[in-house]
Amino acid sequence: MEVINMQQRGRPQLPPGWKKKLTLGIAGIVALSIGLTSFYTVEEHEAAAVLTFGQFTGETDSGLHFKLPYPIQRVVILPALQTQKIQIGYREEKGRITKVDSEALMITGDENIVWADAVVEWNVSDVRQYLFNISEPELFLRNAASAAIRSVMGSIALDYAITDGKTEIQGKVKERLIELQNRYETGIRVLDVKFQDIEPPEGDVQTAFKEVTNAREEKSTKINVANKYSNDILPKARGDAQTLLEQAEGLKKSRILNAQGDVAKFNAIYGEYVNNKDITKKRLVLETLEKVMPNAKILITDGSGETVNYFPVNELLKSSSGTSTSTSTQGGGGR
Repeated sequence: MEVINMQQRGRPQLPPGWKKKLTLGIAGIVALSIGLTSFYTVEEHEAAAVLTFGQFTGETDSGLHFKLPYPIQRVVILPALQTQKIQIGYREEKGRITKVDSEALMITGDENIVWADAVVEWNVSDVRQYLFNISEPELFLRNAASAAIRSVMGSIALDYAITDGKTEIQGKVKERLIELQNRYETGIRVLDVKFQDIEPPEGDVQTAFKEVTNAREEKSTKINVANKYSNDILPKARGDAQTLLEQAEGLKKSRILNAQGDVAKFNAIYGEYVNNKDITKKRLVLETLEKVMPNAKILITDGSGETVNYFPVNELLKSSSGTSTSTSTQGGGGR
């Protein structure tokens, strides 16, 4: 007689070799899990911190990397090289701007109230410091930027801050903000600080200061126009003056040379005069007469007062230049 165990009949029968298949399945799941959690990719603008049992053990740059499976190691990826921005004094969300008075309103060095809002550009310079030295890096940066702006504004007069001092204020705020990041080793690199507006609070004071600013801008514009005109006209005037000086110098040299020539000519004539005074006197008289009366008729007589005995020099000159020269020579001998 067969005895049937009711407990065995109610228990499902497992196929043979099920333990081996279960072990292989678990091993496959573990291997897949290890494969999925052991490889990670870092983009060009990113940097990754490798944590082993929660401790920082390394940093990797862009590319495909391997790590030990979780929970032994895990990776924190940060957009380290990407330029990020925080807004001081206002918030912009979905194209809508909201003012934050607690950040923007501050007191200047001459005890006036000014409104100043700015944008701080930054990125991550040290991944380890950024993750472990401060709990909320962006909040720290915002508070540090606000403190730096207030510190600089507290040493500058309102009039200068809203007119010509914007560039100088930006530079000083950036220097102090960088100093704070280095002091507390936040791992944040401050790239730039740009002020959007520096102006008095809204109302009559703001209107008055805007009028002052507009007047100064108009003054600056007129000064620039005057400087442009001056820069245009002065070189021309200097050129004209230089031309006149060169012309005067040339005239001076010309007159000096002419005077030296006249002196040399006079000295030559004087030397001839000393050697033969009569001949030189007569020659000078004749040359003077030729200049004074170029069209006069020349008559050469023997000096007796009889007008019949003369040489018709003009007619002879017309007939032949050679004969004229000979006749003049003969007449000169008779004279």
